[in-house]
Amino acid sequence: MHFRKLDLNLLVALDALIRNQNVSIAAEELHLSQSAMSSSLSRLRRYFNDDLLIQTGRKMVLSPLAEQLEEPIRDILVKIDASIMLKPGFDPTTSDREFRICVSDYMLHTLIPYVIEMTQKQGCTVKLNFLPQVSDPKNELDRGEADLLILPEIFCSDYHLSEPLITDEFVCVVWDQSELSKEGMTMDAFMSAGHICMQPPNSNPSFETHAYEMKGVSRRIDVRTFSFSCIPSLVVGTNLIATLQKRLIDKSILQGMALKSFATPVKLPLLRESMQWHKYQNADLGIIWLRQVFKEAVTRL
Repeated sequence: MHFRKLDLNLLVALDALIRNQNVSIAAEELHLSQSAMSSSLSRLRRYFNDDLLIQTGRKMVLSPLAEQLEEPIRDILVKIDASIMLKPGFDPTTSDREFRICVSDYMLHTLIPYVIEMTQKQGCTVKLNFLPQVSDPKNELDRGEADLLILPEIFCSDYHLSEPLITDEFVCVVWDQSELSKEGMTMDAFMSAGHICMQPPNSNPSFETHAYEMKGVSRRIDVRTFSFSCIPSLVVGTNLIATLQKRLIDKSILQGMALKSFATPVKLPLLRESMQWHKYQNADLGIIWLRQVFKEAVTRL
């Protein structure tokens, strides 16, 4: 199909070329031969009268025009994809649709087991693909690479739709045989002790680190890790302090880990997790069903 003399199939190729900035990788993504993708690039260059991708040394970079086209082309394709998914009905017990959900490992450890349990009990045939959170989650929705984000409310984008999901608070946790466990959590003990914290890969500080900084509290970080859920086991056998979500700590203690929790020495804001989805998918019955599953899972916590 053509529109204004442009083969609309080339829009998919253009999107892949812009995102990957590599002909071979774009061809592999679309299951095309490299020569076929090179031909598509040549046709696109003739149509736009622009190089689009410029060879610079061993890599290719976007031309100024390609940079301008990146967002509108992706937006068009995401809107088409969302429109295709608007079918008269959605039955999770017969659908083979895969839902891509960006979550933190904190959510994977606490809430997601109940989500999976519910879908299993319902006899669902849908697929759930849980993806790690990234530094700019809005881009995952913009590019159509995620169907749902579970993230702190403060990180939600105003551009897409969202709704509150769950609230948690932060507590300090130590090994129950440590000196800190016996002495209690005073401000002096907190400031003089070493801490372990989660540092998101290639991202800004975690929520609780940012919250402490806003309170003027600078901790001595001795250990950093990329995972929330591993921290309880890393605390055991040490004199380190961790500040973690209460639901995560409660579950770890319930599972028999030798931990003791205390209130944080300064009051931190509550962690308010939300669900966010693309504005084009608001009427998508599959997304509506998925959001309802998450809301029901919260009631089981």
